[in-house]
Amino acid sequence: QVQLVESGGGLVEAGGSLRLSCAASGRTFRINAMGWYRQAPGAQRELVAAISSSGSTNYALSAKGRFIISRDNAKNTVYLQMNSLKPEDTAVYYCYGDGVLERSWGQGTQVTVSS
Repeated sequence: QVQLVESGGGLVEAGGSLRLSCAASGRTFRINAMGWYRQAPGAQRELVAAISSSGSTNYALSAKGRFIISRDNAKNTVYLQMNSLKPEDTAVYYCYGDGVLERSWGQGTQVTVSS
C-alpha cells in the first residue's frame, strides 16, 4: 500500500504562485510515475502534469510554461510549482503515484485563484 498526502494549497490572487507537495509513504519502492490531476466544480478530473521515475515530464497544454513538476526520489515527494496562476486554475488538485499494478491517490488539496 502507498499513502499520498498533499499540502500547499490555498487562496492566491491571479498572477501569484503556489507550490504543491505530495509525500508518499508505505510501499514507496513500488512507485514509478507520479503526477497531478485537478478537478474543478462540475468538471471532469484532468491531468495537469506527470513525471517518470527518471525525471521525464509531461504537461497539459494549460500548464505548459507556467507549471513545473519535479520529484525528490530520496524523499518520495513530488512537487508542482504553479506560477502565473489564473482563476481558471481553481480546482482540487490530486497527486497520484503509479505502482506496478495500481494507482494510488492523495486526498486532494484546494487551490483557489481570485481575480
